[in-house]
Amino acid sequence: MTIEPHATTAWIFQPAPSAMQSGRRRRPWHLEFDPADPQRLSALMGWAGGGDMDSTELALRFPTKEDAIAFAERHGIRYRVEPPPHATVKPKSYADNFRWRPGEKGYGH
Repeated sequence: MTIEPHATTAWIFQPAPSAMQSGRRRRPWHLEFDPADPQRLSALMGWAGGGDMDSTELALRFPTKEDAIAFAERHGIRYRVEPPPHATVKPKSYADNFRWRPGEKGYGH
């Protein structure tokens, strides 16, 4: 597979953790390619598809953002970097679920 640098732009990002994950594990950085052609509907089946499977099916993972950027520059790929999502953690305890607060509707009213 050859990647034409003038036709492809890479997107470097660190995906947000799913709702089922907890903890502060370091997530890998992803390098994915933007599709070169827009998707179109198949008249026969009604499915969406395109002709550039090479760019839409390829996703690379890197341990650091710098490694992903170095790969893109080494191969002459245009890229854009999206900053990682910032999650704010609101400390709370399990007992807060059952605490009575005047004026709020809920348990015991």
